[in-house]
Amino acid sequence: MKFQSTLNLILAALALVANAVPIIPHDEIVVKSSQGLRLLSLAEGVDPVWKTEDEKLELMRAGINFFDVTEVYELEQKFPPKSDFAIAATFPAPSHQAELAPILSLVSIANMQSYLNTLTAFNNRYYKATTGAQASTWILNTVKSITSSRSDITASLYTHSWTQSSIIVKIAGTTASSPVTIVGAHMDSINLSNPTSGRAPGADDDGTGTVNLIEGLRVLVAAGFKPSTPVEFHWYAAEEVGLLGSQAIATAYRNSGVQVKAFMELDMSGYFKPGTQEVMALQADYIDQGLNTFLKSLITAYSRIPWAMDIPCGYACSDHASWYKVGVPTVFPYEAITGNDNPNVHSAADTTSVTGFSWAHSLEFAKIGVAFVYELSV
Repeated sequence: MKFQSTLNLILAALALVANAVPIIPHDEIVVKSSQGLRLLSLAEGVDPVWKTEDEKLELMRAGINFFDVTEVYELEQKFPPKSDFAIAATFPAPSHQAELAPILSLVSIANMQSYLNTLTAFNNRYYKATTGAQASTWILNTVKSITSSRSDITASLYTHSWTQSSIIVKIAGTTASSPVTIVGAHMDSINLSNPTSGRAPGADDDGTGTVNLIEGLRVLVAAGFKPSTPVEFHWYAAEEVGLLGSQAIATAYRNSGVQVKAFMELDMSGYFKPGTQEVMALQADYIDQGLNTFLKSLITAYSRIPWAMDIPCGYACSDHASWYKVGVPTVFPYEAITGNDNPNVHSAADTTSVTGFSWAHSLEFAKIGVAFVYELSV
């Protein structure tokens, strides 16, 4: 019996080795990165592959989603056990309608228009461009001006190896230091015909989500919001090129043991195809079902428009996937059912003047962002 048990253990170990994902050596990552190659994960459970920048751009033009894991691949191998990071979060039905009603009434389309006018004035917000870094600095200065009266709120750049920084605003919890509730959007934009210098106003992708978060932060601060558990607002760099900014932050949180209760992404909230029903489309994959049920109840309680389930958005389609990958409950409400969403993204035509753009529509997403952090953190 002892021999048989040992044999079984050996066979089990061999099976694990046979099924294990090969580890890419550190030296290979250093050498190939120095040659300008990028390590891309193209599908779940498939080994990442090296691609040139031109090959990477062709994938983006073809609409193929991917994680660019060049910077995080080795860090992901150091993840602590998921049980050390994940929490048994519950998401009860909304119960703060009376407190939220006056706060939500403060959400201003005029403010969001003003913010977006500044953002779209940058030639582009590409992650390697000077204007991308300038846009990041402008967002930081804007949120610092909003939060300057509060010693319990910090706003800072999260620097990366590329030009553009991400931004994190942290509101401390009054009774607990964890878990944290996070809402995020990406601030970068791209013109797929000419990424570095092409005109990319990015009004909807993701200027709308970016200003939804700025305005949501403003009204919460104006209302004297002080959560019991901490809340964070994130604006990510380099989403358009493989979710680089959100991956860097999510990976760092996982390895640091920062417990996250829930994450919601706002990526495009300003358009729905003329003649179609106005809805808040909920992404179907790479989300937590319990949190998605909670989001449905939020929309029913706090929005004038209904929710509708979307088709799967696919692998690595937005920043929520970075958090899902590290084990965080995630949701992603989207501007329209896929096919009724904005066809002008990733070009010079992504402006607020296109037929179908609606500030009244985007306003609903800003309100849901406010309700999300309030209900989960008070």
